[in-house]
This record gives sequence, structure tokens and C-alpha cells, in this order.
Amino acid sequence: MKHIVSVLCLLLLITSVFGASAENNGIKIVALKGPTAMGMVQMMDEAESGSFKDKGYSFEIVSDIQLVTPMVVKGEVDIAAVPANVASVLYNNDAVDVQVLAVNTLGVLYIVESGDTVKSVADLKGKTIYASGKGATPEYALNYILNGNGIDPEKDVTIEWKSEHAECLNALIAQENAIAMLPQPFVTTAMTKADNLNVVLDLTKEWDALQAGSENPSAMITGAVIVRKDFADAHHDEVSAFMDAYAASVEFVNANVDAAAELVGKYDIVPSAVARKAIPACNIVFMDGETLKTKLSGYLGELFTQNPKAVGGAVPADDFYFVR
Repeated sequence: MKHIVSVLCLLLLITSVFGASAENNGIKIVALKGPTAMGMVQMMDEAESGSFKDKGYSFEIVSDIQLVTPMVVKGEVDIAAVPANVASVLYNNDAVDVQVLAVNTLGVLYIVESGDTVKSVADLKGKTIYASGKGATPEYALNYILNGNGIDPEKDVTIEWKSEHAECLNALIAQENAIAMLPQPFVTTAMTKADNLNVVLDLTKEWDALQAGSENPSAMITGAVIVRKDFADAHHDEVSAFMDAYAASVEFVNANVDAAAELVGKYDIVPSAVARKAIPACNIVFMDGETLKTKLSGYLGELFTQNPKAVGGAVPADDFYFVR
């Protein structure tokens, strides 16, 4: 009899342990300050006081990607909004297994000029371009745009790499007809400080122009939303529901800029006044399914061509993409 009781107790213990692991105690989400977090602000507001309050969603906004990756690796968060190439790097990291749910931000890079000499990419030939992000995705994106338009980045232009966006802005303000590559929402911030700045090229559109006619066109991509695979496997339906809510939040942000800007300020992502002007230029989207796979794999493939380390050494395989 004691043996039977012991076995039953053991079975109850095992059931308790494994049942707890499958129980959904909410979803922990982290995002970077800036455009990659802007699309989720309506969802954040609903989770705090509205219809999502009982979902157990908890959000954290941080300012440095170096803070995000350890949180994912250690299992401290379930879902993260990260730079697109970082999603690939994490996928290729043996310490963690992740899947991508969606692209949440297309390109946010723009060519800005303190003059009026640039009308097309061809006009950049022979010019000096101030930029930050050497050795990272901004450099690879710029190289792709220049090469695609017959401009050799090494020979036909002078790219002066700065350590910060603010240094590029200082150069723009100090010189007539100076040219810089800047991201949103910094472009909007910069234009409030100098009235002689003009946005002359949208590099997302320039990327799309180069891809026109391709059988499987890629896109310039800034941010992606990833999930830890072990969490997705255990909570597939909850992750799918999260995606639906996120897609609705993105739709709200793009359709209600003023209200969304107030929420962006409320959650200290960027000031509301900046967000109000920047949101329409931040290319905030929710792209999943086959479109996600086509666009993101093509983008990561281009980064891999220029520097395999930028994507973690390999372009992710099909199991990188979460399937509903």
C-alpha cells in the first residue's frame, strides 16, 4: 500500500512540475527605444489599463541592444523587438533558439542635406557623406544602394564615419550643402534644430526601386519581433494571439498618429512632439507569413554577402520563421 501511495505521489509531483512548465503565466516583452517599440504602444496601454489587462503582458523598454540579447539568452523575456540582423545572430547562437514572428519596422535611413544639390542617388557621386554605423547595418544598406546605382562606395564617394548621429548633425549645420545619412526619429529631432535641412532621399524607397522586377523582392528592414522557441512551442496559441494584438496596435499607430504620439511619449520611447512628426516616416509595419520570409531572408542575404558576421555567420533556415 505504501508503495502504491509513493508511486501516486511521484506521479502527482511529475504532473505538477510539467504542468507548471506548460502553464502560461503571461508574456514578457522587451523592445528598444525608437521605431522598433513605437508600434506596440497601443498594446502597452491596453495591457496596463484596458482589454489586455488580464493577458499578463509585461513590457520593458530599454535603450541599448546590449541589454536585450542577454535577457533573451537567459530566458528572462519571452518576446523581443530587436534589430533584424540581431534576430539572425541570435538564431545562429548555440546558447538560445529563437524564431521570428514578424518584421515590425522597415528602413528608417534617410539622406539629409543642408542645401539642395541631391535629387537622386546618382547625385551623391563625388560627394562627401557623413554617417554613423560603420561595420553595422547602416553601412551595408548604404553600400547596397550606392552599388546598385553604379556608385563605388570606395572610389566614387567619400564616407566620413562618425561615432554618433549628433556628430553628423553638427557637420550638417556647420557646412553649406553638407550631406548625411541619418535614421528616424533622429532626422525629425535634427530638423527642429536647424531650419536649413532637407530630407532628399528615402533609402527604403531606393532599396525597393533596386528590387523592382525581382522574382522575390527583398526590403530594407530595421526591426523584427522574435520569440524564444521553447516558449513558442509551449504557448503556440498565446503567441498567435499576441501577434494579432500587435498587428492591431501597429494599425492603430499608423492610423492615429496624434494619439499614438502621446502614448510614445507616455512610455518614454521618444518625446511626443518628435513622435508626432516622425511616426509617418518610421515605416512601422507588421509583416508576417510568406511576405516576412521573402523580404527578411533577402535582406539578411544581402548583409551576409557583405559581411557574414553581420547575421551570425549564416542566413537562417526555414525553421527561423514561426508558423501559426
